[in-house]
Amino acid sequence: LQEVTASSRHYVDRLFDLDPQKVLQGVIDMKNAVIGNNKQKANLIVLGAVPRLLYLLQQESSSIELRTECAVVLGSLAMGTENNVKSLLDCHIIPALLQGLLSTDLKFIEACLRCLRTIFISPVTPEDLLYTDATVVSHLMALLSRSRCTQEYICQIFSHCCKGPDHQTILFIRGAVQNIAHLLVSTSYKVRMQALKCFSVLAFENPQVSMTLVHASVDGELLPQIFVKMLQRDKPIEMQLTSAKCLTSMCRAGAIRTDDSCIVLKTLPCLVRMCSKERLLEERVEGAETLAYLIETDVELQRIASITDHLIVMLADYFKYPSSVSAITDIKRLDHDLKHAHELRQAAFKLYASLGANDEDIRKKIIETENMMDRIVNGLSESSIKVRLAAVRCLHSLSRSVQQLRTSFQDHAVWKPLMKVLQNAPNEILVVASSTLCNLLLEFSPSKEPILESGAIELLCSLTQSENLALRVNGIWALMNMAFQAEQKIKSDILRGLSTEQLFQLLSDSDVNVLMKTLGLLRNLLSTRPHIDHIMSTHGKQIMQAVTLILEGEHNIEVKEQTLCILANIADGTTAKELIMTNDDILQKIKYYMSHSNAKLQLAAMFCISNLIWNEEEGSQERQDKLRDMGIVDILHKLSQSSDPNLCDKAKTALQQYLA
Repeated sequence: LQEVTASSRHYVDRLFDLDPQKVLQGVIDMKNAVIGNNKQKANLIVLGAVPRLLYLLQQESSSIELRTECAVVLGSLAMGTENNVKSLLDCHIIPALLQGLLSTDLKFIEACLRCLRTIFISPVTPEDLLYTDATVVSHLMALLSRSRCTQEYICQIFSHCCKGPDHQTILFIRGAVQNIAHLLVSTSYKVRMQALKCFSVLAFENPQVSMTLVHASVDGELLPQIFVKMLQRDKPIEMQLTSAKCLTSMCRAGAIRTDDSCIVLKTLPCLVRMCSKERLLEERVEGAETLAYLIETDVELQRIASITDHLIVMLADYFKYPSSVSAITDIKRLDHDLKHAHELRQAAFKLYASLGANDEDIRKKIIETENMMDRIVNGLSESSIKVRLAAVRCLHSLSRSVQQLRTSFQDHAVWKPLMKVLQNAPNEILVVASSTLCNLLLEFSPSKEPILESGAIELLCSLTQSENLALRVNGIWALMNMAFQAEQKIKSDILRGLSTEQLFQLLSDSDVNVLMKTLGLLRNLLSTRPHIDHIMSTHGKQIMQAVTLILEGEHNIEVKEQTLCILANIADGTTAKELIMTNDDILQKIKYYMSHSNAKLQLAAMFCISNLIWNEEEGSQERQDKLRDMGIVDILHKLSQSSDPNLCDKAKTALQQYLA
């Protein structure tokens, strides 16, 4: 290394010469030495060329030619490795180059922009560096009119530095749509392409930008029409794909209807074409992922996509790639594709998940595709976290099918790898995996038994303690499904696993979803008489406390109705009834809800009363007398005159118990 650096040293030494002409020649020689030579680039950086080049670039006394050549060399150094870019960033190259943009010399401005572009497209450069000074974006917008080069580089900088709604807003307010729209009809392909990329990131999940794009026009032609022209088969693939992404973003943001012909007849078929075998790996990946996003929430688009060009079968090829090595003659390409084949699998799983999100027939077609269930099972244990997440999403989508839960899911014992995924996965995988588990625990799913035996209760109880809201909801939801029509042992295990403290914690959760699912769990636990009596004999005091707590709290109608239904279940127990009859506070609450303004709550309260006074049961006479003394019969008479047929019937039935 010392020899190499020694031979590079003279390049750096010449930068310090007193004769400006020699300095310029030194920079030009350096430029020629580093082109395409990563080793030479690294040496010059180690030897401290960067601070000196930046100094010369910023000196007003340097000739404009020298300053331009310095920017070119810096741009060349940035083209090397990520470490090179880090070294340049450490020397504060960005402020120096931005300062250079204030020059009047176009060649110098272009050299600075080219270098900035190279630095900003590197993954190691923080995007926020573009936004630290509020005037920079406005100045870049103004430079868009200077030349094709400024247009290409500035659009490229914007599209790489636009990450998330805050950046979109800054660019939008500074006039991105107006300033970039006319570049879509530029004579330069590179400019058109960069402008298109800019719009695809600006519109993503952004209704404000998307609405503006729908109404914007260039030379009397609306932008959506321009995008549609760019989708045509005779255009370069990159252009077709990017304009499809623009239209997809605008559609998902609500600016274009899902049944608009530009989506149904143009965008969707274009994206399906991108999934074919003839396309390059990255085109197939981007095509499938964009299509998955386009159809994700729309049933009709899912149906159309599923019957376009045999898409479901075409996606099966994503798992056999590269199929015949001989087909790829370019050895570099083959090497690249083998390293990235997992991206194809991820894209296929994502698209299958979107296709099967709603329609039972489509799910059936997907599952009947060759080895589909095996592929999902394999996907669940892949090393790539993105593939695992996509496989779980796909499984979740298919698990919405009752038919499939009973057949394919059973045949392939899908629950085994799923339980494994749940052991120590990151939250985003846990959320989808636990949602899938909820479906596998429905009462008609044959997977329910083996899942219980593999320690699911403990796992789900731990999810209910998560900081993550979605995980708390799924944990409690799965337990609720598990408790439905379950045997007494399972119910006892759930209560033991949750602990009373955790139950109270969930009942006082700030999220209404968690609260409703916890009440649903309690309601499922307290069903069938022997179970009700058994659970109330062990946990009665705490459960009555919880019920009181909720009926007294500030909760919505649904929550209170669910709580009264739990009371009605308790009132249906043989010995459990006494916990209500000896609790005057609760009895007064039931009485209060019988006269409530909401019919649902009145009805739920009446269920409690009916179960308490039912004649055929031991001690019914004493219970009837106590409730009559409380004024319940008077309320029943009043309700039997109600205009609501349900209330009226229920009240009459209850009164008959008194007459019998």
